Amino acid sequence: MERSAVIAIGGNALILDGQKGSIAEQFANATETASHIASLVADGWRVVVTHGNGPQVGFILLRSELIGESSGIPRLSLDMSVADSQGGIGHILGNALLNELGSRGISDQVACILTHVVVDPADAAFREPTKPIGPSYDAEEADRKRRDEGWAMVEDSGRGYRRIVPSPHPLRIVEAEQISSLVASGFVVIAAGGGGIPVVETASAGYRGVEAVIDKDLASALLAGSLGIPLLVLSTGVERVAIHFRQPDERYLDRLTVTEARGYLADGEFPKGSMGPKVEAAITFLEHGGTEVLITSPANLEEAFAGRSGTRIVADPALAAVGPSDK
Repeated sequence: MERSAVIAIGGNALILDGQKGSIAEQFANATETASHIASLVADGWRVVVTHGNGPQVGFILLRSELIGESSGIPRLSLDMSVADSQGGIGHILGNALLNELGSRGISDQVACILTHVVVDPADAAFREPTKPIGPSYDAEEADRKRRDEGWAMVEDSGRGYRRIVPSPHPLRIVEAEQISSLVASGFVVIAAGGGGIPVVETASAGYRGVEAVIDKDLASALLAGSLGIPLLVLSTGVERVAIHFRQPDERYLDRLTVTEARGYLADGEFPKGSMGPKVEAAITFLEHGGTEVLITSPANLEEAFAGRSGTRIVADPALAAVGPSDK
């Protein structure tokens, strides 16, 4: 698995600020990102692409809500909504990658895998949901949702109230072996979309979907570790990680160790609503055998892979052995 990478793309990379999120816009944005990934593949990299689905799942849930129960069309559960988004985004990203790779002489080498991720039904996240999803509501609508739907609601930074759902820790990628076989055969694989479809194991050695949303970066870290892929790439809206972000003394970081990353987390430099989950996923990956994490924007992928951009997070250097005294 040398020269192989898991590249995690945010759901917002397909819907840019100010856009409505039309299918045409998402295809155009996917083509831009795919062009950079295709250049890496053409250079000999083996790539697994994961992606977020926040805006898209919001659209799916809102459609169900707007149609209403009187239409006779059943609402989709969260696990079904994630599965729905995996198919839709997989089509968009897959088509973009097929076209970009084809233009470079690499034909029909993309596969999208519907991916299930096992979680623990006893995970504390099911008792204390924290992940906001879907649209914002005013206070009156939020009270009605609490009463009629049983939703947990939270005020979202002065922008209204949003539904919050469980975000349990991912434990195992069900399709890891299939994905590994495809990567070894030279395919660019799209997998673990939206963090994966959350499932719990059943007594009959099967699986059952659950109402939850898994963090995409944690699932990507788990997938990379499961496949033995040494490089995890977490794409975001900025070229490099910064401390004192958007302050007069802002400073970009080219490289940091796990210990340094933990220190910045403890100091509040990487908030939970922005860079925090990515840094936490990076630490998890490195502490479970990963070699390197690269954080950068999709547009800077080639420059970052060449070592001219991005922020690299690496494991702490081993302490040098102390030999006997020469005295």
